Amino acid sequence: MQTREVVRYGDAPSQFTQMWEPEGGRPARGLAVSVHGGWWRDRHDLHLMDALAADLAGRGWCVANVEYRRTGHDGGGWPQTLADVLAAVAAVRGARPHLADLPSVAVGHSAGGQLALLAAEAGAVGSAVALAPITDLARCAAEGLGEGATPLFIGSPYEDDPAAYRDASPLNRLPLHRPYLVVHGDRDQRVPVTHSRAYIEAATAADDRVAYAEHPGADHFDVIDPAHASWAHAIAWLETPAG
Repeated sequence: MQTREVVRYGDAPSQFTQMWEPEGGRPARGLAVSVHGGWWRDRHDLHLMDALAADLAGRGWCVANVEYRRTGHDGGGWPQTLADVLAAVAAVRGARPHLADLPSVAVGHSAGGQLALLAAEAGAVGSAVALAPITDLARCAAEGLGEGATPLFIGSPYEDDPAAYRDASPLNRLPLHRPYLVVHGDRDQRVPVTHSRAYIEAATAADDRVAYAEHPGADHFDVIDPAHASWAHAIAWLETPAG
C-alpha cells in the first residue's frame, strides 16, 4: 500500500489521520473528512474507508481519513471519540491552510456517520454525507444492536445516564444547520433502515437541509462500495451546489 502522509492531532497511538491528495497533482476541490464505522470498537480501523477515500481523491478531493480512539483497549468512548474527530479536522486545517476557503464535507459510515453528523452540527465541516448512520443511541441500546456496543461507548446503561445517550445522538441535536445527505439500504441488518427513516422525519420537521436516498436491496456495507449505486448518489449530491 502506498505510504501516505500522517497528520497527528494527539499523543495517543490512534490520534492521527492519513491524507489522500487529489490525484494527478491537481488543485483540491475541497476537503473530505472520512470517518469509519465499526460500532466504535477498536477491532475496526480507518482502512474500512480506503476505497471511498481513493474514489474521492480520484475526483479531486483532499481526503483526511481519520482514525480515532475507540472502545476496547484504545481509550475511546463518549465524548472523547467525538472530540478526537473535531481535533483531527482542526489539525488537518492547520496542516493544509490552502483548504480554508474550499468546501468541506464529513463522510461517515455507521458509527462514523454519527460522528460525521455531529461534526457538521459542531461547525467543523460545511456539510455531511452519512452512510447507514447511527442516529439514536438509546434506540440502538434498547434493540441490542452492535452486540451491546452502545453502552460500552457511553460507559453506562441508558438508565444510568440518559442525558449522555441523548447528547450523543444526532436525532437529539437537530437541527444541524448544515446541508447533509443520509444514505441507507433497506436490507441493512446492522443498523436497520427504520432508524434513518425516523431520523429523516425528525430532520424534515426541524426544517433541516437534509436529503435522503434509500436503496432497495442494499445492505450495511454496500453503501461503502464505490461501485454501488448508493455511492453514485452520494457523489451526485456532492457535485450539486447544495452539497
